[in-house]
Amino acid sequence: MQRFEHIRRSASLLALSAGMLVASVACGTSTPAGTAASSVAATGSSSEPPPLNVSGAAVTGATASRCHSADLSARVGALDAGAGQRNAPLVLTNVSSRSCRLYGYVGLIMIDARGDVLRTRTRRNGSAHPQGVTLRPGASAHATLHWTVVTAGHETRCPQSARLIILPPDEVGTHLEIPFTAAPCDDGRIDVTPVAAGTHG
Repeated sequence: MQRFEHIRRSASLLALSAGMLVASVACGTSTPAGTAASSVAATGSSSEPPPLNVSGAAVTGATASRCHSADLSARVGALDAGAGQRNAPLVLTNVSSRSCRLYGYVGLIMIDARGDVLRTRTRRNGSAHPQGVTLRPGASAHATLHWTVVTAGHETRCPQSARLIILPPDEVGTHLEIPFTAAPCDDGRIDVTPVAAGTHG
């Protein structure tokens, strides 16, 4: 029960900050690239480009409504490791019976084996631009996660995570939770790309 309350409280803080960020975007303000995990969310607006389906063709007619947590499953794909760096796709699959749309960035919170929330600094990779992705039932999109396992600054070790809370783009109040065994250094920094079609880049 204590673990559940701890996670729910953290997820609520993430959702609240996400809502604040979406509101700030709607008002025309900007957010620094080094936004922490509690502030990472999608930034959809009226200037959003036409959604894409998983084959890359523009969707015509009515636009699908956005994907909610209940519409999705999540998993971390194959790890690409080398020279102290780690890369892996975070795959989101539409498990509902309707098409739905993703646009922007996920929010992340790491949990350790005891159920305690770990410091998680989720940073947007600014080299890629968000594009709307419409997922038919059974189709997948991904965001690439990158982190380092080399200690930095004051660190003597990097805390080990056991699970990962995921807030889909634009989602407020609900989340996904999956196994995630990793030890991101630099105060738990994980760089993320915007969601894109397919299961890997």
